[in-house]
Amino acid sequence: MDQLNGKCAVVTGAGSGIGQALAHAFAAVGMRVAIADVQADALHDTEAQLRSTGATVIAVTVDVSNANAVHEFAARVEREFDGADVVCNNAGVFAGGLTWDRPVADFEWVMGVNFYGILHGIQAFVPGMIERGRPGHIVNTISAAGLFASAYSAPYTASKFAALGLTECLAGELASAGAPIGVTALCPGAVKTGIASSDRNRPAATATEMSPESEFVDRMLDENTDRGMPPAQAAAMVVDAVRSNRYLQLTGDGYATALRVRVDELLAGDLPSLPPFD
Repeated sequence: MDQLNGKCAVVTGAGSGIGQALAHAFAAVGMRVAIADVQADALHDTEAQLRSTGATVIAVTVDVSNANAVHEFAARVEREFDGADVVCNNAGVFAGGLTWDRPVADFEWVMGVNFYGILHGIQAFVPGMIERGRPGHIVNTISAAGLFASAYSAPYTASKFAALGLTECLAGELASAGAPIGVTALCPGAVKTGIASSDRNRPAATATEMSPESEFVDRMLDENTDRGMPPAQAAAMVVDAVRSNRYLQLTGDGYATALRVRVDELLAGDLPSLPPFD
């Protein structure tokens, strides 16, 4: 999908981080942008930034774990922008700790955003994209954690492995249907975002007590992301992936080698080693 000017890009989790950078990147190539985030003030800041550049914007506060809310968002995009051409299911949250220790509520909250949020985006937008028959593209923000599992992060890692499987199924189904819609699985390593403070957007009803292990992994994640690549750099990779119809988009130079090592270790019956998330 190399012609983006005048088309419509949808981005969830657009209030900050990669989502905000994606909205700016697509607006910069002449696309209209429909943005969503659960954090209203952050979303409105992104909207104001985009409008100051002359971009045409729709901004809607959306909890992507709520299917009805995502479908309502899609209906508005259909009414006002004649539907989506590029959909970035980008919203994501993090929770970690010991697998046998963390409450099920942690898993339910993280899966609700990281897996079901993507599923809801697919089911809300893809049927209309197929019906319109225009060239399009779906970008699902996974994580390097969807390729490499690390200790103390089971809620997050499980959601990302599931999201990657869902994305590959989607890509295969669209190809089998002959739909002119590409798919990209974005698997970034460390990016300078606020994911380590995901609890700021956690519904009070799902809140749980932190354990020493969950506090430790939050600190490590904060330190890692603080020295990560700028979100704009990751967003530029996504725009290129959309134009070139690239399925797997990594952000770290060492991940291709790490994937080969992982396969070899698995085939040898070994527990795979963990590459640095840089």
